[in-house]
Order: sequence, then C-alpha cells, then structure tokens
Amino acid sequence: MRHRETVTEEAPPRNRLVRVRLLLWVLVALAVIGAIALYAIPLSETHPPAARTKPAESSFGGAFTLVGADGRPFSSQALAGKPYALYFGFTRCGDVCPTTLSRLVKLRREAANDQAMHIVFVTIDPANDGPKEVGQYATLFDAPIIGLTVSQAQIDQVKKQFGIYAQAVPNAPMGQQMEHTAIVLLFDRQGKLAGTIRPDDSDSDALAKVRKLVS
Repeated sequence: MRHRETVTEEAPPRNRLVRVRLLLWVLVALAVIGAIALYAIPLSETHPPAARTKPAESSFGGAFTLVGADGRPFSSQALAGKPYALYFGFTRCGDVCPTTLSRLVKLRREAANDQAMHIVFVTIDPANDGPKEVGQYATLFDAPIIGLTVSQAQIDQVKKQFGIYAQAVPNAPMGQQMEHTAIVLLFDRQGKLAGTIRPDDSDSDALAKVRKLVS
C-alpha cells in the first residue's frame, strides 16, 4: 500500500514538469516569432522602395523670369523649342567663368552653329551685375549669349531651383570674390535636364554631349 501511495504522490510532479517544458518551448517559439516580426516591420518602413525615395526629375529646375540685358523681363518660355546650356557665374570672375563660356561657344560651333542652342549666363552677383554689366559681358565672347540678372532674392530662388551653390568670399583677391558651382546644365527642347558639362570633362566627351543635345 505504501508503494502504491508513493507512486501516486510522485506521478503529478513528473506530469507538471513535462507541461512546464512544453510551455517553455512554446514561449521560446513565440519570442522568436515576435523578434522576427519586430525586426521586419521597421526594416520595411525605414527602407521604402527606391521608386518612392528617388526624387522626381520634374522637381529640378522649372520656369523662371529674370531680367535681360535690355532691362526687360526675360522668361524661360523664350527658350522653348531650342536646347540650351545654363551657366551661373559673375562678370568679375577671374578665369573659370570666361573659360567656361568660351568653351561653350567653341563646342556649339563644332557641334553645329551659333543658332543650334542657346547659351544662357545667369549672374550670381546681382549687386555688381546689372542688366548693363551682363549685357556687356556677354558680348565679349563674339557669339550669341543671353545674359541675365535680377534681384538677389530672385537669384537665390533660381539658384535653389537648379541646385547651384554660390557664396561670397570675404577679402578675396580680384576675380575670386565668389565661390560657386562651375557645372554647365544642358536642357533639351522641352526644357528637361539632358546632361551636364563639368570642368574636368574632356573636350571629346563635352562635344559628344552637345552634339547629342542639338541633334
């Protein structure tokens, strides 16, 4: 009788031990599943599809109205129907600006002719470059160049539209009073960005870009 009573008293702890082990395995499995879910959810939220994170091309550039060498408003609509090269600089620039504009004139002539595309020069220093100054500067290159200016606030807006950096340099030597983006922006006949010409682009690469633009 004692043996039977002993067996009866020891059986329940073994059953409970099995149940506890099963419960622990279930809890471990749930914890693993929960951890995977917590990891997966923020991953999908912090890394959305590339199509959603990539800026739309239409957000770059856009319409603008500045002032031409004749002192009258000049709208970007006047450029429609012909490709154009857009360059931001200043008339007191020592070498980068005149070198870039001279290069554009040469590339345009090698690719086609002076009427094949517009070359547009926008000053980043309107305090010193009024309509008269940008007009006179444009004539120095013996080729059609559109010189544009406007108030500083409006220039800042256009710089922002086209991703242009420009900053005055205090106490700088003559010709180096402004630090600025030296890239030329190329636009097609519909006014959409078609490419760029960088200062370190080879002449052959730059010419290929202009030929493709005006073809």
